[in-house]
Amino acid sequence: MFTYLRKRIISSGLPLLVVIVGVFALARMTGNPAALYLPLNATEAMREDFAVRNGLDQPIWVQMAQYFGGILRLDFGESMRTGESAGAMALRAFPATLQLAGTTMALAIVLAVIVGSAAALKPNGILDRFSSFLSMTAASIPDFWLAIVGIWVFAITLGWVPTSGVVGMAAWVLPVATLVMRPFGTLVQVVRGAMVSSLSEPYIKLARAKGATQYRVVGAHALRNAAAPGLTVAGDLTVGLVNGAVVVETIFGWPGIGKLMIDSILQRDFAVLQACVLLTAVAIFVLNILIDIGYALLDPRVRPSAGARKRRKARVEHRGQQNGPKAPTTPTTTGSAATAVLDA
Repeated sequence: MFTYLRKRIISSGLPLLVVIVGVFALARMTGNPAALYLPLNATEAMREDFAVRNGLDQPIWVQMAQYFGGILRLDFGESMRTGESAGAMALRAFPATLQLAGTTMALAIVLAVIVGSAAALKPNGILDRFSSFLSMTAASIPDFWLAIVGIWVFAITLGWVPTSGVVGMAAWVLPVATLVMRPFGTLVQVVRGAMVSSLSEPYIKLARAKGATQYRVVGAHALRNAAAPGLTVAGDLTVGLVNGAVVVETIFGWPGIGKLMIDSILQRDFAVLQACVLLTAVAIFVLNILIDIGYALLDPRVRPSAGARKRRKARVEHRGQQNGPKAPTTPTTTGSAATAVLDA
């Protein structure tokens, strides 16, 4: 496991390097920040002084070398707007994004497990068809449209919740409700497909023949066997939430790293923008490592000793189960579940 993690950490160096170089280049394409921070009647001497103070008078390759040197020293520069450390601003905003994404995913997982498991008990039944309609609708609604409608109905018309901010539990309702729809809709289909596949296995029939209750069959055996594909998709969705909550944070004024990133782009605050993107890239890399560890704990095929080919095959099968119950359950997982039933 440690060898596998070491290889993953080393292999992440090139993607992080591409991200750093790409953001550095794109930030310089937004224009000269002196046009925003200096008055219209600024003299040439004032413009030169601004460029010297912010390192913009150097050639582009010198600026990039200085930026890389700062990263190695954990020095991301200072904000052109406030003069504050760019790294400190990004670190201060990032917990708000993690709290929003974590709360959203926790709620999505709980709701998806309940709805998906209930729908899998009677395939093609009324509840199953309703859950399919609900999940497809939830996964198809654009975040920005739902956020605007939510503000108009529940904040402006009814006055039940505030339009922005983080003070009080009411301020969490609209951002979480907006972000939870897409992961909920996707996870319901994944849980439903995995549960239908698990409930049709011989060890489930054996458990029922031994007199196990429906609660024990679903909770202790079928749901545990269906956890691996759910973890696969939930991890990918969590990464997407951390990276894609920019629009929701901007609409609701949520003081997260997404809103800080948008503000930095609009104000051409290069140092803060680069710090935000680098911190987000590192967080996504860490989340992917945690997801891989979860794979190894839930499914022996994805452990490093199983070989790269088996790991890829297992992850493809897990993702494929969100299309329905046709994905086969592997002998390794089924065998362990059957052993657990016999030992129960």
